[in-house]
Amino acid sequence: MSLKSFAAKLFAKYVVAKTERWKSRPIETQNAVFKQLIQTASSTKFGQDHDFFEIKTHEDFVAKVPIRDYEELRPYVEKVVAGENDILWPGKPIYFAKTSGTTSGAKYIPLNKSSIKNQVEASRNAILTYINETGNADFVDGKMIFLQGSPELQEKNGIKLGRLSGISAHYVPNYLQKNRLPSWETNCIEDWETKVDTIVRETIKEDMTVIAGIPSWVQMYFEKLQDASGKKVGELFKNFQLFIYGGVNYEPYRSKFESLIGRKVDSIELFPASEGFFAYQDSQKGKGMLLLLNSGIFYEFVKADEFFDEGARRMTLKDVEIGVNYVMIISTDAGLWAYNLGDTVQFISLNPFRIIVSGRIKHFISAFGEHVIAKEVEEAMNQAISATDAQINEFTVAPQITPEGGELPYHEWLVEFEKKPSDMEKFVSTLDASLQKQNSYYYDLMEGHILQLLKVTAIKVGGFNEFMKSKGKLGGQNKVQRLSNDRSVADKLTEFKE
Repeated sequence: MSLKSFAAKLFAKYVVAKTERWKSRPIETQNAVFKQLIQTASSTKFGQDHDFFEIKTHEDFVAKVPIRDYEELRPYVEKVVAGENDILWPGKPIYFAKTSGTTSGAKYIPLNKSSIKNQVEASRNAILTYINETGNADFVDGKMIFLQGSPELQEKNGIKLGRLSGISAHYVPNYLQKNRLPSWETNCIEDWETKVDTIVRETIKEDMTVIAGIPSWVQMYFEKLQDASGKKVGELFKNFQLFIYGGVNYEPYRSKFESLIGRKVDSIELFPASEGFFAYQDSQKGKGMLLLLNSGIFYEFVKADEFFDEGARRMTLKDVEIGVNYVMIISTDAGLWAYNLGDTVQFISLNPFRIIVSGRIKHFISAFGEHVIAKEVEEAMNQAISATDAQINEFTVAPQITPEGGELPYHEWLVEFEKKPSDMEKFVSTLDASLQKQNSYYYDLMEGHILQLLKVTAIKVGGFNEFMKSKGKLGGQNKVQRLSNDRSVADKLTEFKE
């Protein structure tokens, strides 16, 4: 055992013990975070506009601070972007994480010293928790790669801005700098395909032990490695032990990854976003991610099926239930208040509080009242893959409301197969049966002959990447929308069908 891995085990034990202290007192921890946030921001423009000095309880907060998404918070953000002080949080942020807006251009998410510190510590603690549970720390002596956006930053009114992953690259601890790949110059390459090709050249002869990134883009890296070397990734990197991912569900990609690697490797799921780092997988023994309650974020939850109802209840941790689909609302130490992140989660444990990401409140199918969410289509896909020995690269789902020829409407699954199902009829029937079992609304629509059996449209290999490239969103933190309530994604994707 090297000195570095020995030190990592000691530090891991310390971090896990520290985590246990707040994990065992979840409600008290969240109450303390809530009070600290309100007190600190009482004198800001937002705090004065919403009578923060009068807020003592969560009920007061609900009465005075409505839920907002980015567009509704934009008037305050624009003041911050313009360089004004004390708007959403005391002083000015030190960064803006710039992301793509859905309705009106770029979004600028403020980040300050505290929120950046919490992001960095959460990433670190996820790995240390894994070390403490498994006893495996040998990988710290090898090379690590984090597929991420460019670390080059711009400046706007004295505040630096860039992609979150690029900002995070400036905070890699010194003890990891020698292990970290790719080079700074390569990380700054904007064109994703050129960047991945260069990363392959830089890493192909290295001792890679940890690889991290969004699964769909890591898959591209693995495929290029295999093309360049003629070897499985696990043979090329004999000490590759740990895959770290976030952003999308890994399960639909798992069989393809294991095929590319040639063996199984451990994985850690993360739940980061520009707005905060919310959860990480804290155990290899089960599903779910530990909700981070002591990281400058106060959480509220609204039942997803009631979210658009007037007066929908905003609840705190003490009222949540297992298995219910919730919209997660956050207030943060960077000045986001009752902010609708857009993600939906389900609790799979209340002691401790562990979650899975179930989808997006805007990404669902309910063209016929079925309320289908990402978690359901991903579970159906996992079952169909298992039943037919298929492998997929990517997929998305959309309704077909007005088929030609007067047919009944249906759900269209657009799937890029790496390996076609051994039995396509069985693949389709497994998808449909799984969805009916999970979703009673969909079951009723099928039983009532309102919908016909779903249909699968095969997209050519590489088609999803071509689609993303056509939108200028190939690589980085960009992800294909898993499902839509309209045809905006599906109709474009059909241009790339087999």
